[in-house]
Amino acid sequence: MARKLLPDDLWAIVEPLLPPAPPPGRNGGRPRLGDRQARTGILFVLKTGLPWEDRPAEMGCGCGMSCWRRPAAWQADGTWDRIHAALLERLAGAGRLDWSKAVIDSSSVRAVFGGPLSARTPPTGGRTGASTTC
Repeated sequence: MARKLLPDDLWAIVEPLLPPAPPPGRNGGRPRLGDRQARTGILFVLKTGLPWEDRPAEMGCGCGMSCWRRPAAWQADGTWDRIHAALLERLAGAGRLDWSKAVIDSSSVRAVFGGPLSARTPPTGGRTGASTTC
């Protein structure tokens, strides 16, 4: 049997952090894909690198477009940030984080060139007034 992409214990942490499903539309159409199925489809694409539409139908994760839209919606409403914070908190509580091995650079966090204006040294080399001595 293949290993689950989204184990039950991980889903138990993630599920309460997801936004409530919007009410069903009045124009008919296909029913909304469940959050767990969408999350499994997202994980599959991220793990394999396959295009959204090339996921196996046997996975039961709906169409590729359904899985493609969900991450954008979750990013816009802060869901991914809440999930990330909850997982970090859980790892920290279990003593499983080693921050001495953490790295951050300007490709993940924008570096403001020169720092904030209030912290910059004036162009006079630190002097606040012009020198009048000869």
